[in-house]
Amino acid sequence: MDPSPLSAFDPLVAKWFSTRFSSATEPQILGWPEIRAGRDVLISAPTGSGKTLAAFLLCLDRLVRQARAGELPNETEVVYVSPLKALSNDIRKNLEIPLTEISELAAARGIQLAPIRTAVRTGDTPAWERRQMGKQRPHILVTTPESLYILLTAEKSREMLRTTRTMIVDEIHAVADDKRGSHLALSLARLDALTAEAGHRPQTLGYGEANRRSGTVLESGCAHRGYRPSARNGIIG
Repeated sequence: MDPSPLSAFDPLVAKWFSTRFSSATEPQILGWPEIRAGRDVLISAPTGSGKTLAAFLLCLDRLVRQARAGELPNETEVVYVSPLKALSNDIRKNLEIPLTEISELAAARGIQLAPIRTAVRTGDTPAWERRQMGKQRPHILVTTPESLYILLTAEKSREMLRTTRTMIVDEIHAVADDKRGSHLALSLARLDALTAEAGHRPQTLGYGEANRRSGTVLESGCAHRGYRPSARNGIIG
């Protein structure tokens, strides 16, 4: 495959991607520069177009670089929100498989890579797992809009979310037309306010199927930043 779209990635991440896929897709090629530039991005594209990995790969790249350098903090850096219930399948497909295979690549090359932790937080998460998250914070947290609201309310979980660098909203078209979308937009604004106390704000990445209203949730959640849906602000679709 043309190596240019992967040239800026960590060699381990680039090798994993080129082994798994014959080429980068259009949403990935167009999305990566916008995401790398730190813009809030909405990727609106059909199912199977690789838009999920377009959002995730740069997050994984950042964490792998930290893990390789031994500088991976005990902090939550990425929060992934999905309105769908099949979160365990999402996290395995989109996170656990790449992380496992990248770790295997590192071991084969004699590279020490600190473990990158992921966790799912929903209403069904057992109490002991919730307590564990407070001690060993997941670097990537997967949750639902409803659970995110609760996490932003409880003081201990607020402390965990305070370090969030990237907010990913999956299947954004599924909530664009109902109250869940308005509720989620409010949570995005609350997360911004929380991280602002620590001197930063998270980059917000949304993706879903092509839909005129897909940008509404992202736009509403970022309106206080002066965000508007335009090519300049990284809207793709």
